[in-house]
Amino acid sequence: MTVDAVVIGSGPGGSAAADVLTRAGWSVVIFEKGRNHLLDPGDPTRPAADYSNDEIKFMHRHFLGPDPFLEPRTFRTGPEEGERSHVGEVNSIPSTVGGGGTHADGKVPRFREDDFRLLSTLGPQPEAAGADWPIAYEDLEPYYAEAERAVGVAGEAGANPYAAWRSGPYPMPPGPPMYGATLSAAAAEKLGLHPYPAPTAANSVPYDGRPACNNCGYCSFFGCPIHAKGDPVALLTRVMATGRAELRPETFVSRIRTSGGRATGVDFIGPDGVERSMGARHVVVAGGAVETPRLLLLSGIEHPLVGRHLMVHFQTIAVGMMAQRLHSQRGRAVTHVHDDAIVGDEASRRAAREAGLPWMRGGMVEHGGASLPIVEAKIYPWGEAHQALMADSPLRERLWAFIMQGEDLPYPDNRVDLDPAVRDVRGFPVARVTYRGRRHELAASAHHGERLQAVLREMGAGWTAVTTSPGTRHVGGGTTPVPESRHVIGTTRMGTDPATSVVDSWGRVHGLENVVVADSSVFVTASGYGPTLTLVALAARAAAGLAGTTLPVVGPVNGSG
Repeated sequence: MTVDAVVIGSGPGGSAAADVLTRAGWSVVIFEKGRNHLLDPGDPTRPAADYSNDEIKFMHRHFLGPDPFLEPRTFRTGPEEGERSHVGEVNSIPSTVGGGGTHADGKVPRFREDDFRLLSTLGPQPEAAGADWPIAYEDLEPYYAEAERAVGVAGEAGANPYAAWRSGPYPMPPGPPMYGATLSAAAAEKLGLHPYPAPTAANSVPYDGRPACNNCGYCSFFGCPIHAKGDPVALLTRVMATGRAELRPETFVSRIRTSGGRATGVDFIGPDGVERSMGARHVVVAGGAVETPRLLLLSGIEHPLVGRHLMVHFQTIAVGMMAQRLHSQRGRAVTHVHDDAIVGDEASRRAAREAGLPWMRGGMVEHGGASLPIVEAKIYPWGEAHQALMADSPLRERLWAFIMQGEDLPYPDNRVDLDPAVRDVRGFPVARVTYRGRRHELAASAHHGERLQAVLREMGAGWTAVTTSPGTRHVGGGTTPVPESRHVIGTTRMGTDPATSVVDSWGRVHGLENVVVADSSVFVTASGYGPTLTLVALAARAAAGLAGTTLPVVGPVNGSG
């Protein structure tokens, strides 16, 4: 059997690419190594009903995968720690039909113009392999607009004074704000910051045949029980409705077959454990910035930069205890953000100089609540006081948090490669992550962490604290050096020169013109924004280039509100 395209990975990038290719008339097979809980097996044009507000299922039983006992990763901060310092869960995005889109709370900002030309705008940084993207915001803006319409994004054009220009409004207005966010936004404004409603891939009104969000509060790390989150269910249901796609869950692609400078197909292992092959005229790799370089290396595609320049977003987390209840369990997980730490000001420039840096960039700051009930219950000591603490809920109802998605810089030795000894349940080498933050990330976190604490005090916090992810102490000693952002970026960077990039400006692997990478591994820089909307736009653009189609690259959205 030979198909027009094999798509490896069913997350936002793979779904976007499959959407474009099937609408161009191509036959597509989508391989997903995780289980299918997103689409109805009897009718894959409809969402399934497997999701629920079950904290144990999603947070502790690896419902969305991967199971770190069966599919571990290894980690070290550097070669000085030996082959590895940790085996298990390492910043894993869900391994399931729908990929990372299933567990995300749905924030989908666009990058700004400067994000695509960071080196020429700000100059180099010590140790970092800075580079400009081979494309500009202007090249991607039409695909941003298409992605927002296809997924369904709620937002308010003009609310963010630092946003890049846009060709039209958001498809939906913002949803209602969380109560705590109204307080944190007011406090931030008093201190000269510029909060705004977060662009969110969760319906604020009925859209594309799916209901509006009911603000149940179970967004982050949970699949949406009513499928109000459009990413990626909106894309996948449209793909399956064309009749030109086949979805194969629980199927691991073990190798991309190549011959004469082209891919000829893939080897794969299905649920029965038997390895088979499939021919393909084109291969789209969308496994994410850890699994994509792993597959390329397993396939013998050993460009010297495959796996290098890993970025994860160095998170700064500031929390404050309030006297009043904030009801953070109601509403989407994050309804407001601000971008001031990305743009910078004289105070951040002064902090950069004091740290011996030429410049400093933070990241988008999320305004949000604290833990869920079971997480909270595990924090308090057992005994007579436990019931009273749960009723008063100091670490859930009264805690407010800011999370800054700090911009990582691309360092060549922050990387993904194959572990020389650890294997997954199928017998294949697992991905090894080598990562540590440098002077830029640590200095930016220290500076902006203090500023976020000031906002919490303006809100009325009785006490505040700051931590980071990754932290600095060893695994098992409290803070872990393993990143936990679930934002994984870089590792097959794009560019025009094969000597300094893995793929070209259309995502095609240098030397393998019919192999396209369609995920966040192609990013040249991380920005301080979540990667999802940008990777969807890039995947749609790459697939359109592959198929020779023009905008619009997605079909009409039906049943819009």
